[in-house]
Amino acid sequence: MKRWIVLVVVVGFLGLVGWQVYHRATSGEGGGGRRGRGPSAVPVETAPVAKASIRDVRLFTGTLSPRSIFLIAPKTGGRLDALPVHIGDEIAQGQLIASIDDDEYQQQLEQAKAELDVARAEVEQVETGLEVAKREFDRMENLKKQLIVSASDYDTAESGYKTQQAREKVARAQYAEKEAALRAAQVRLSYTKIHASWEDGGGTRFVGERFVDEGAMLTANTPICSIVDIRTLTAVVHVIEVDYPRIRIGQDAVVETDAYPDRKFQGRIVRVAPVLKEESRQARVEIEVPNPDLLLKPGMFARVIVEFATHESATAVPPSAVTRRNEQTGVFLVDRQEKKARFVPIRVGIETLDEVEVLDPPLTGEVVTLGHHLLTDGSDLIFPGDNGERKSAEVETGSGRKPEDASDGGRTRR
Repeated sequence: MKRWIVLVVVVGFLGLVGWQVYHRATSGEGGGGRRGRGPSAVPVETAPVAKASIRDVRLFTGTLSPRSIFLIAPKTGGRLDALPVHIGDEIAQGQLIASIDDDEYQQQLEQAKAELDVARAEVEQVETGLEVAKREFDRMENLKKQLIVSASDYDTAESGYKTQQAREKVARAQYAEKEAALRAAQVRLSYTKIHASWEDGGGTRFVGERFVDEGAMLTANTPICSIVDIRTLTAVVHVIEVDYPRIRIGQDAVVETDAYPDRKFQGRIVRVAPVLKEESRQARVEIEVPNPDLLLKPGMFARVIVEFATHESATAVPPSAVTRRNEQTGVFLVDRQEKKARFVPIRVGIETLDEVEVLDPPLTGEVVTLGHHLLTDGSDLIFPGDNGERKSAEVETGSGRKPEDASDGGRTRR
């Protein structure tokens, strides 16, 4: 029974002490002598408002592609007789790439030549007969004028002359046909020699891939190898809808790759798709990148940096200084003398990872970068290294005695 009484007394005593502590804390009587001073000061960190050159840039990712690429393929079928080029070989305009067995096409060419010779001989023979028939018709025509020849003989001579004229036309047509057949045979024979050819001028290109080996049986249009132009590459990126209106043909761009992290390659936007893909809401943008040293290769991952604007001597604050109060974007401007914060609404311009441009109003001085989530307009501030509050608390500790008084009291009690 006595234990229960003692327990009840202890619990009641602890409750009374707790209530007194709570009452003093909420009524401002505790907290290091801050009675009657209103809300506590907020420890903050600050940064100066600066004048800086701010660049509005965007980073896009994509892939490097060759400016042009095409496949070498034969126009006729046959056995691949020779393929003297390999991956990476430099190719000049008109260079021989591959040869197809041409025995059959040589035979066809010889046959076409022989048939043309026969047609030429027939033309010569018909021309001789036409000349004879013309002379006979001219003689009959003179005799008819002299009324010496009969009408039937004249008609026979005229008919023979016209027949020879018709034969001459047929012979010449056959000759033209054989001549065309010869040219066709020559063209088919030329198809067995495959040369590199492109339309946009000279320069050299490179073999990108080989798809077959010598001895393979090919059909028409079977790819043999690919030819690429890598002296100029195209960086292909896709731009989202919010950035699309700011992309312009002719804008400069900087291209970076993982292969050369310390180098930057200059490029220029040359093509912008007129539509955005519905499934991704992105548009294709192509950047031409000169590659005279052949360092960049198609298929490399590319980071493309495009600068939209640069503002010199802009008013700038750290991004951590920008906050919102009452649906307004602003900063807390610092009054060092009064140790107070004043909320100033601002209009933001260019935003980067390190700086935010303030378009208006004009700002000078310092802004709060850490602790502003505890601030309201007019809040008291505590700055780093400011020990005034700590010293004041030490002075007011313990029945209003100074720390040295408390120490003396301790020694007296000892």
